[in-house]
Amino acid sequence: MPDAGENEADDGKRFPSDLSKSGAIEKTADGFTYLDPAQFHEYFAADLPAEQAAFMARSQVLNAADNFKAVITTAAWRSKPSWMLVAGADRTINPDLERWYASRAKSHKVEVPGASHAVYASRPKEVAALIEEAASHAL
Repeated sequence: MPDAGENEADDGKRFPSDLSKSGAIEKTADGFTYLDPAQFHEYFAADLPAEQAAFMARSQVLNAADNFKAVITTAAWRSKPSWMLVAGADRTINPDLERWYASRAKSHKVEVPGASHAVYASRPKEVAALIEEAASHAL
């Protein structure tokens, strides 16, 4: 939830994640990133069974490294209500950064203790409840 003039890469330096300090982020010759499959479970999906995390590691979609440096021009949370799910054991994005974003944006915040970055797969009921809450306020 960067603000106007900010980007995700710089905001991540406020509260570095375990992943950002790990060396598990690999980069292709043409500028795309992915997580080292051998470290994917540890840094992305620690609360999922190893077999499921291994499948996710093999099916990663590469991301352009420059995406994280894209500067936001307009932050929607400045003019619209927002909801934030803080994954309490997220090692990909530091939960303290997620909390900071939520506080700054005055988001409706839900914390899921013990949840990894793959919270959508490990805690689908909590994720769905937050989506339903947000959707009910949008009507």
